[in-house]
Amino acid sequence: MRPLHSKITEIIEESPNVRTFFFDTHFEAAIPGQFVMVWLHGTDEVPMTLSGMNSITVQKVGDATSRMFELGIGDHMGLRGPFGRGFTIPQKDENVLFIAGGVGAAPIAPLADIVKARGIEGRTILGSRCCDELLFRERFACGRVDITTDDGSEGRGGFVTDQLAETDTSDYDRIYVCGPEIMMYKVFEILKARNVHVKTEFSLHRYFKCGIGVCGACSMDPEGLRVCRDGPVFNGGELEGSEFGHYERDSSGCKCHF
Repeated sequence: MRPLHSKITEIIEESPNVRTFFFDTHFEAAIPGQFVMVWLHGTDEVPMTLSGMNSITVQKVGDATSRMFELGIGDHMGLRGPFGRGFTIPQKDENVLFIAGGVGAAPIAPLADIVKARGIEGRTILGSRCCDELLFRERFACGRVDITTDDGSEGRGGFVTDQLAETDTSDYDRIYVCGPEIMMYKVFEILKARNVHVKTEFSLHRYFKCGIGVCGACSMDPEGLRVCRDGPVFNGGELEGSEFGHYERDSSGCKCHF
């Protein structure tokens, strides 16, 4: 699949290091949690989860994302996709819980939009390092929203896991999680101890080269699941005994422990 030559139509500065880019290309059939490969001429091609049918939300962390932050309205990126397995869409009679940390709110926000549109009651635990970095709180307003910040600048001081530890998860039919992997693994441990990890879906990030399951760069130990094709969304049961929460691999295939 060749990249679609896509023009930036709007840029929203969500925080000092996070921006949402809107395009004239719409992925109307995309499932929340799926991603696109974003090609930046002369720099790199990187995976980005869609934060809307025509938007990606980007945190400035490396060469490719730094290059994105140099672009303005009217500039272009190459987009190909959507790829991968997204989140399971809840049924109208199901209770759902969203757990999002930092820029991990971006993949879940489109699912929250669907939940709100269908009149489903959804609860959210939304965390960030500080109040200035909280993302998409208005999109999660489909029910109760518990805010946590590492520095205590808004909501509860601490982590999403602190709030989760005091949250009764037995009544939820589906739980959706995205954020830094060490955060997600702590969430996984809490939910596994309660035996509800099997009704939980986690959105993972790994290094992608092709994005379509051919190269194997994102394969996870020990089963060889390809994050780009078998994921990036995985059920908690699929992650038991895997490398999840322990290490990932860099562009050369070397293990990088969390």
